[in-house]
Amino acid sequence: MENASKQLAEQYRRLGGRRIAVIDDNLCLSRERVDNTPEAARLWSEQIIVLSDRQRRDVETFLSSLDDESDEPASH
Repeated sequence: MENASKQLAEQYRRLGGRRIAVIDDNLCLSRERVDNTPEAARLWSEQIIVLSDRQRRDVETFLSSLDDESDEPASH
């Protein structure tokens, strides 16, 4: 199912974003990696970090996770 959160996460990844989702006990956080491209970092700061906490968590659930050996988004 396509939605705005998934589209933002995919755009961030296409731009070279390397944040990793940390999902534990229904909490979702992301960890920034130093190897983000400037374009991905700009997208994150201009379009994702400004979202409400719930909307930002929705985006983060579509990022790669620590447990994800492949480079696919975290399961939702």
